[in-house]
Amino acid sequence: MTLSDSPLSRSRPKPRVGWLDAFRGFALLAMASYHSIWDFEYFGYLDPGTAGNGLPKIYARMIATTFLFLAGFGLALAHRDGIRWDRFWIRFAKVAGAAVVITIATWFVMPQGFIHFGILHQIALASLVGLLFLRLPSLATLAVAVAIFAVPLVYRSPVFDHPLLWWTGLSPQPRLSFDYVPVFPWLAAVLAGIAVGRLDPVRAWLSRLPDPSPALKPFALAGRHSLIVYLLHQIPLFGLVYLLSLVAPPDRAASYTRECMQSCEASGGAALCQKFCSCTLTKLQAGDMLTPLQTGKIKVDDERIQSLALQCSMEAQQP
Repeated sequence: MTLSDSPLSRSRPKPRVGWLDAFRGFALLAMASYHSIWDFEYFGYLDPGTAGNGLPKIYARMIATTFLFLAGFGLALAHRDGIRWDRFWIRFAKVAGAAVVITIATWFVMPQGFIHFGILHQIALASLVGLLFLRLPSLATLAVAVAIFAVPLVYRSPVFDHPLLWWTGLSPQPRLSFDYVPVFPWLAAVLAGIAVGRLDPVRAWLSRLPDPSPALKPFALAGRHSLIVYLLHQIPLFGLVYLLSLVAPPDRAASYTRECMQSCEASGGAALCQKFCSCTLTKLQAGDMLTPLQTGKIKVDDERIQSLALQCSMEAQQP
C-alpha cells in the first residue's frame, strides 16, 4: 500500500500535468519525424525498407514505448483519487472510435498493410485492463509488466495465427501492418507507466515542478490534444513530400538498383547481379510496375513480378 491510498492523500495538492502534456508533445514531434522517414521512403527518396529496419526501427519502437508509458502514467494520475468514470468513458470512446476509423480507412487506402491493431487500439484496450491495476502495489504491477513482455519471447503458437487473435501478438508469423502494436509485449509499457505513476515520490516530484516555460507551451498544447495531432499530422507531412516529388522527383531507378544489388549479391556474383538487376529494372519500367512495386501496391510474389524475375534470371546466366 502506498501513501496515495491513505486518507491523507486527499489533502495533498494534485500534481501538475503541464509537463506531462509537454512530454506527450515531444513524443508527437518524434513520431512526426519518424513518419517523415516513411513518407520519404514511400515517394522513393529512400530505399524501400528504410523505415522498418536498423536505427529507424529502433527509433519507432522507442517512440511507441514512450507513448504507451505516458498513457499508463496519465491513467494513474487522472484516477489517483478514485476512478472518474465519466472522464474515463469519454476518453475511451474517443480513442476506441479513432482506432476503428483508422482500421476502416487503412483497409480501403492501404489494404496490403491495413492497421488492424495499432497503437490506438492498444491504448484503448490497455485503458480497460489498466483499471485492474490502479489500486495494486507498484511492484506487483511491474512484475506483471515484466511477465507480459517476456511471454512472446518464450511462447508463440499457430493457434494465434488467426485474424481474430492477431491482437495478442503470439502468432509465430509476424502480421503485415503499417502499425502493429499487439498486447504481448506492448501492454507491458502501459503497466510500467501505471506503476511509476502510482509512486508517491514521483507524484511529489511532479507537484513541485513549475509550469512549462513559454517556449514549451506549443509542445504542451500539442500534448493536450494528442489524439487530434496523431490523426491529422500525416496530412501536411505527406502533402509536403508529395509537392517535393513534383518539383524534384526521386530517382526510383537508382533506388531499385541499389536494393536489388544488395539483395542479389548476398547469393550471387556482382556481374551476374548487375545483369539481373538491369534486366528486371527495364522490364518493370516497361510495364509501369516500378513505382507500384516500391510503394507496396504490387507484392513481390505477384505473378508478373515472379515471371519477369525468372526471365531475367535465365537471361543473366546466358554467356
